Amino acid sequence: MVQGCFSNPDRDSNSSTQMPQNLTTCIYQTQLCNSPVQLTLTWSKTLLSHSLIISSSRHFSITISLYASTFSLFRTRPASKSIHLIHHRRRYQKVKLHYDFTCAQFTHNSAEPDSGFYIAISCDSRVEFFLGDLRDELARRVGSTGFLRPTLLSKREHVFGRRSYTTRAHFSGTKHEIGIECAGGVLKVNVDGETKIVVKRLSWKFRGNERITVGGVEVDFYWDVFNWVSVNGGGHGHGVFVFQVGDGGVWPEMVGPEKRLMRKTSPVVGSMSPAASCSSVLQWAEESSDGGRSSCSSCTRSSSGSAEGGGGFTLLLYAWRGN
Repeated sequence: MVQGCFSNPDRDSNSSTQMPQNLTTCIYQTQLCNSPVQLTLTWSKTLLSHSLIISSSRHFSITISLYASTFSLFRTRPASKSIHLIHHRRRYQKVKLHYDFTCAQFTHNSAEPDSGFYIAISCDSRVEFFLGDLRDELARRVGSTGFLRPTLLSKREHVFGRRSYTTRAHFSGTKHEIGIECAGGVLKVNVDGETKIVVKRLSWKFRGNERITVGGVEVDFYWDVFNWVSVNGGGHGHGVFVFQVGDGGVWPEMVGPEKRLMRKTSPVVGSMSPAASCSSVLQWAEESSDGGRSSCSSCTRSSSGSAEGGGGFTLLLYAWRGN
């Protein structure tokens, strides 16, 4: 979970094009073929690629290439794919994945689209999972108008910058823009342009927590910027920030591009299990919630584990500081 390496110029050039500009993993509670299931969506954007991995533990995993070009001519066209789900007793059930990113709009260099798209999974002509805003487009393609929207349990995002970082999150159904600034030994957290927290003397207060109110909703905020203030961290590496509502959500296992990022940026992490690389602030956030779950255990356990989510939500932000 920290940084660093050197290599020859050719490999440096290749690694710079493969280093994510943004990486977001969301886990949703939904149902497929009348069975409760958790779906994990991992959005990854680099200089030369843009992709989405949709997976459900023990059921399926599909990668969709969105491409990095801003020209819609090169975007992935509307499409659908058949998926065979494996149920108990090796029983197979066919569902269909539908998606359209032709007109997708992205903000703040995000890998996750903000509007102009849809992703859906249908079973027996019923749309049981739907994300996006192009309901009419999807209805014309699948011949169904009844869509079930999933519940977002947690979001884990990797953002990159030097002093300021921006993300978006929904608290109780309302979207908010979150800004984090760190400079001169001072940490500031803004929500929708309003300063909510100012932490001074960060070299002494590199870990902590505060409770803030966002749109009438109480949100527990935790931070860990030890990498930024420690001598070994060199002022680089990543800071960890947690925004938690209620009991918090479920934190999905790191897979694919996210797992590769954590291994690339730390020779130590590459030899450690995900549990061993958990930041202390993540344990703190989980243990202080009513759910009492350990963040390390939830990192490593299957994303199809206990799925109730406790009515909470967690935004886990890794803010990577560049040179």
